[in-house]
Amino acid sequence: MEKNLVEYIVKSLVDFPDDVAVNVVEGEKSTILELKVATEDIGKVIGKQGRIAKAIRTILSATATKGGKRAVLEILD
Repeated sequence: MEKNLVEYIVKSLVDFPDDVAVNVVEGEKSTILELKVATEDIGKVIGKQGRIAKAIRTILSATATKGGKRAVLEILD
């Protein structure tokens, strides 16, 4: 669920949507989503002063809390 949400949001932001990859690492109480995008798109995903990344993390956190888990988004370069 969270993976699809992050993929959808990020693919609509970037210039190279085919290069978007989300890897899910499941834990007992938390889920880590590792986001990888094209080098040219990292700035678009992070945004000015990290605003877009923070917004994505907020949405992700809200959906994960609904399921009783914790979700963490890591943007890999």
